[in-house]
Amino acid sequence: MNREELKQIIRGVSVAVPTPFDKDYRLDLAAATDLTQWWVSQGLGASNSMIKLCSAWGQGPDISDDEWPHLVRTVVNAGGPGVNVMCGLKSKDTLRTIEDAKIAQDMGANSLQIELPYNHAPNQDQYVKHFTMISDAIDIGIMIYNTYWFGVSPIEPETMHRLKDAEHVAAVKWNYPDPDGYDKMREFSDTFNVIDNSGQHARCFKNGGAGIVSAFAPAYPAHDLKVAELLADGKYDEAEAMVDAEDAALGPVRAKISATGGGYRMAKGMMDIVGHPTGPPRLPTEPLNDEEMAALRAAMEKLGWV
Repeated sequence: MNREELKQIIRGVSVAVPTPFDKDYRLDLAAATDLTQWWVSQGLGASNSMIKLCSAWGQGPDISDDEWPHLVRTVVNAGGPGVNVMCGLKSKDTLRTIEDAKIAQDMGANSLQIELPYNHAPNQDQYVKHFTMISDAIDIGIMIYNTYWFGVSPIEPETMHRLKDAEHVAAVKWNYPDPDGYDKMREFSDTFNVIDNSGQHARCFKNGGAGIVSAFAPAYPAHDLKVAELLADGKYDEAEAMVDAEDAALGPVRAKISATGGGYRMAKGMMDIVGHPTGPPRLPTEPLNDEEMAALRAAMEKLGWV
C-alpha cells in the first residue's frame, strides 16, 4: 500500500488494548479471541480506529518475543477481514526492528507503532536512516512514536519532511517537549497523519491532525469513537466537553492508582467492571484492590459506562 492508502488506516482512535493473561500469568489466546470479537462488535478496528497490541499500556514490555506474534495472529484472525490491527514494537536497533516489523506483517497486522530508537541516542540523520530502512523493508504502515522522554531528541518537523520518500511512514504519534513547539506539526500534517498524544485533541485537529490515542476505549469504545467523530467534523467544543467530563470522573482515580502500582492495571480493572476480564497483570504489578475497584466503578457509573 502507498502512504495515502495507509493514512486511511492509521487515523481516528488508536486504541491501546490490554493483553489477556490467565491466573498463572500465561498469555490467554482464547480470551484474546473473545475480547477481539467483542471489540469489533463495538466498532473498534474499523476505518475510524485501530486495535493496538503490545503497547506500553497493553503490557507490551511484559510480553516475550516468542509470545507477541501469536497474540497478533490471534487478534487478526478473530477480528476478521478488514480489521485494523496495529502492533507496537519495542525500541530496538534498526535490523532487529525490521525483523520484528516483517513478523508483525506476516502475522496480519496492517500497521505498526514504532518508538524512537532511544537506546542508541540517535541524531536526526539517524532517525531518517532508521525509519527509511524499516519503511523500505515492509508493505504496511508505520506510525512513529515520538518517545523523546526516554532521554533523546524528539523527531523534528524538518526530519519528518525528510521522511516524505519513506512511503510506508504514514503517521506520527505526536507530542513535543516544548509546549510552544506542539504547533510545529502544521509543517507536516498535510503529508503525514498526526495522532495526538498530548491530550490536546482539538488543538491537534485544528492543526490538521487526524487522530487521538485512547487507553479507556477498550472498556467503553463508544466514548472515544464519538470524540474522534466530533473532532473530524470540526465540533471541537462538543468533543472537549466529552473529554473534560471523562477527565473529571476518571482523572482522580487514575492518579491514585498510578501512584500506588502502575497506571495500566486500571485498564484491566475497567475491563473487569464491564464484564470482559483480561486477567491479572504480570508481576510485580498487582491487580487493583477492592477499594480501588470500588472507586473506579463509581467513576464509570458517573459517566454512564456501566
